[in-house]
Amino acid sequence: MMMVLLIACAFLSGSLMFSYWLGLAGKKNLKAVGDGNPGALNLWKAHGYKFGIAGVLLDFAKGYLPLIWMLGSEYVQGYFIVLLALAPIAGHAFSPFLKGRGGKAIAVTFGVWSALTGFEVSLVYAVILAFMAVVSYWIYKNKPKSAEADGLQVVSGMLLLSVYLYLRMFSAVILLVWLGNFAILVYTHRIELASLLKKNIN
Repeated sequence: MMMVLLIACAFLSGSLMFSYWLGLAGKKNLKAVGDGNPGALNLWKAHGYKFGIAGVLLDFAKGYLPLIWMLGSEYVQGYFIVLLALAPIAGHAFSPFLKGRGGKAIAVTFGVWSALTGFEVSLVYAVILAFMAVVSYWIYKNKPKSAEADGLQVVSGMLLLSVYLYLRMFSAVILLVWLGNFAILVYTHRIELASLLKKNIN
């Protein structure tokens, strides 16, 4: 019973759509901004960097803080950690506050990995994404970057992260967290990935 309660609390934490609500407070519906994602990037576009940074930090915190608190519990052991770690990410992606249509779960992903690995894996993921962004800039520097390219970068970066996890010999628990996280990111970026695939086929 306690384990179910902890998972529910972690899911609820992740489902709190801070960026979307900050957007509404500023009289902007983020679902009508940019690609319609109710996350921190569109909050940044709608209200500037101050609101955007606040959105990123709040989305990060809702993945980081519950896990930091719960990982010290006697109930949180073994493979139960997998469900607990994925709960905030799933909460953001399938938020009941937005009828199951949440955000892309990038900032909350960083929060979860920071709590699980003492910032190690989240830092590696950030470096991978930064490297990919630089390469993308040099390849497409005369062209505006598309939402499809951003989606591919996020998903490909997570895929590359698995190589680091394998080489560092992380436990099966951590690898299962990665697998679940990867699946959620593929789902939340499915429209961009499908659009990119369609363009390549055509």
